[in-house]
Amino acid sequence: MDKKIKALFFDIDGTLVSFKTHKIPQSTVDALEQAKKNGVEVYISTGRPQLLITNLGQIEHLIDGYITTNGARCFVGDQVVSQHAILPEDVKKIIEAADRDDYPAIVVGEHHLAIHHYTDEVYEIFAKGLGVDCEIFLTDANELGDEQILQVTPFCSVEQEALLMPTLRNCTSGRWHPAFTDITAADADKGKGLHAMADYLGLNIDETMAFGDGGNDISIVREAGVGVAMGNAGDNLKQVADYITTHVDEDGVKNALLHFGVI
Repeated sequence: MDKKIKALFFDIDGTLVSFKTHKIPQSTVDALEQAKKNGVEVYISTGRPQLLITNLGQIEHLIDGYITTNGARCFVGDQVVSQHAILPEDVKKIIEAADRDDYPAIVVGEHHLAIHHYTDEVYEIFAKGLGVDCEIFLTDANELGDEQILQVTPFCSVEQEALLMPTLRNCTSGRWHPAFTDITAADADKGKGLHAMADYLGLNIDETMAFGDGGNDISIVREAGVGVAMGNAGDNLKQVADYITTHVDEDGVKNALLHFGVI
């Protein structure tokens, strides 16, 4: 290929980690190890906050940095590259909507997480479906105190989301699960996170490749030098991708890296 790829950016759920096995396929682990041997850096780009990135043990030693909470917080080692908080007035409106329509919302602070209106649905999806330890959540969002709020994840329908978002002054949303959407400040999405990381690392955007499968991956797949949609991705993501690889459970990451000569 004409472009020399120097950095790879991966979504976690449905891209690196199988929704079926809740593990990273061995073909993906092997492919990333080979990419690193070839001098290519590996970064994570996820809607998960740092505290909830608990399923990457197989490749943790390969990771050079992170775009978390859909771009609201990006870091390399101990260095925060960029951070964008939601306006307090917008946080208030999201919580008020959750109260009014009686659905849960996960509130992500700088250092802690809280669940507003904990329900069995939260446990079923996060503990059983995504392998998250729900014990780490605070049960009262007020316990977050003066922490900046980086993301709020309301368990609302697409229709409820469509009504909520226009009422917020400075927010964007990214839905990667049918049960909830991730809301961040308008200047935070994975694509903007990619640009912040590239600037920090001294990379040309053409030297980046991004992989994803969900609606919250649209911005980074569109902005990267090469954008790859997994075979299990939604049509809205596939439409903006440069390349559509195979399913996460069918060596999707490995096949794309082979196709572009990264490994």
